[in-house]
Amino acid sequence: MTTGADGRVRHVLGVSGGKDSAALAVYLRNQVPEMEYYFCDTGKELSETYDYLERLEVSLGKPIVRLNSGRDFDHWLLVNAGMLPSPQVRWCTRHLKIRPFEAWIGDDTAYSYIAIRADEDRDGYISVNSKIMPRYPFKDDGITLSDVTRILDDSGVGMPSYYSWRSRSGCFFCFFQRKYEWVRLSEEHPDLFRQAVDYELKVNYEATASDRLYTWSSGETLLELVARKDQIRQEHERRMARSEVSHANRSLFDVMADALDEEDDTPQCLACSL
Repeated sequence: MTTGADGRVRHVLGVSGGKDSAALAVYLRNQVPEMEYYFCDTGKELSETYDYLERLEVSLGKPIVRLNSGRDFDHWLLVNAGMLPSPQVRWCTRHLKIRPFEAWIGDDTAYSYIAIRADEDRDGYISVNSKIMPRYPFKDDGITLSDVTRILDDSGVGMPSYYSWRSRSGCFFCFFQRKYEWVRLSEEHPDLFRQAVDYELKVNYEATASDRLYTWSSGETLLELVARKDQIRQEHERRMARSEVSHANRSLFDVMADALDEEDDTPQCLACSL
């Protein structure tokens, strides 16, 4: 195995502000004491995410390095001709997550620890840099969702507070949010929801192709979505009721996650969703 210029092999773990990567960080805290923790900061995160990272740092006894591209979202929006990122064109992940991480690693050899659980069927983001090698401790050790919850509870870190209304980490305007999560964003953070609306209005006003409408949420603008929030809420409550009946004795988070997945179970970006 080729190592870096100083002969060192780095051990790195990216935390997203979500439960799985936080649990993996706690799980490996003593097993890999040389671990370096990092967070790719887009500048468009929820305040709850930053609060959670601070809580995790206390538990780890180490800082979580904040990485960024040196350019903000608005710069890359301009570079991409005012086209909002989408599930089909995920330029935000490339510019604001992957490139800052790979620049931080540089020419070093590194093991990248990825928080994919044993009860998940996916691989996570795998770098094209052959010197960045993925490791999956949760898969190797049979760690499932219930174990993740236990690890976080036992450590005192607990779950991120935003899990009371959304089931995934990510930017406040992440296009992978489900309709109900957009409704809740409008209630929990009306200022951030307004910013997301303003992005839609701006890019569509400036769009040169009159037949193309850029929206964060599939099939409708955010203003159209929030105008029918009562309908969206009722549909979510029906899915919650079905989930509670189908899965007795499960946590509220599990029931909500099932209900949201029933609405849309499209996988989130591999670099953002742990």
